[in-house]
Amino acid sequence: MKTVPDSTSTQANVLTGTYKLVSGKLIKQGDTTSTYPVDGKPTEMIKIFNASHFAFFNHDLDHGKGKDPVFTGGGGTYTFDGKQYTEHLMYLNHRDWEGKDFHFNLTIKGDTLIQQGFEKIENLNINQEIIEIYVKQH
Repeated sequence: MKTVPDSTSTQANVLTGTYKLVSGKLIKQGDTTSTYPVDGKPTEMIKIFNASHFAFFNHDLDHGKGKDPVFTGGGGTYTFDGKQYTEHLMYLNHRDWEGKDFHFNLTIKGDTLIQQGFEKIENLNINQEIIEIYVKQH
């Protein structure tokens, strides 16, 4: 998979920065579930873009000491043409997801980034749509 060529790429420069997740939804078999924020499970997630790579980190705000500790981290390369965004997931603590490509639509309005698309991994029986809304921090 080709990555965005360099930091002079206009599309990459639009994404470059750190974003905080403010809303997440998961749609699976017609059922919609709020994945962020979740009542009773305070977490925080950021997503970081440079010219060719992305990374994301999600963790609980109890410093791993609560009933259900949470830490998810991953990243890889991406392509973005101004609307269509493809992640090539190279690293993830859920290792069966590594090496997969995920295709999304990205919409950028001011400091808000909306990511919507499908995550499908047949051998894991994953077939779901996600809608995530981020606000740029830096």
